[in-house]
Amino acid sequence: MLSPFWATLTTFTAALAWLRMMDFLAERGWLDSHLSRKLIHIGTGPIFVLCWLLFPDSPVSRWLAALVPLAITIQFALVGLGIIHDEAAVQAMSRTGDRREILRGPLYYGIMFVLLTVIFWKGHPAGIVALLMMCGGDGLADVVGRRLPSPALPWSKRKTLAGSLSVWLGGWAASWAVLQVYTASGVFLPPAGGWGLPLLGIGLVAASIESLPFRDVDNITMTLAALAAAWVWL
Repeated sequence: MLSPFWATLTTFTAALAWLRMMDFLAERGWLDSHLSRKLIHIGTGPIFVLCWLLFPDSPVSRWLAALVPLAITIQFALVGLGIIHDEAAVQAMSRTGDRREILRGPLYYGIMFVLLTVIFWKGHPAGIVALLMMCGGDGLADVVGRRLPSPALPWSKRKTLAGSLSVWLGGWAASWAVLQVYTASGVFLPPAGGWGLPLLGIGLVAASIESLPFRDVDNITMTLAALAAAWVWL
């Protein structure tokens, strides 16, 4: 563990480095905006949550850790409002190049990170699982759905079976991998039988909510659904 200050600085550096790398690749056309947006979505969460292990068991730690997504979320808001001009960020985080798109999905993503960090921290795995279902699950849905032909869902024509399966299994894999690290670090004890089965159930709940035909609110709805299921089952 590091001091709270150095842990915060390391976390911020790691998260910002990932974000800036995706911005750089998208601005130069080496990644299309859809893929860069989702890679930011997928990668930022695990980096951030794993960096929690750097923080000491101090009451101030959760608040300092929450400053990282808070600062990035404020930046998202300022770019989306046009107060800060950052074309690289717009290209990386929007679907069409419209900066106002950042005020929806990406902004909600950051808000959920701030809230769940402050509320749950390392006290209960539900917060971590909810965040990683959002990252590994919802983040993969668009990537896989666009590249793997599969039937559209009857109740949600813009979403596909492959995308929903990727939400389920991607969220499960991300959550399982990070919780294994937390278990090895002595932070959490796994339930009887291990993490795998309850996480499959939580992932199914998250995937079911993500499959509903509502745009731009998945980062809120599926995260809260995963949170509720994880609170009950873990």
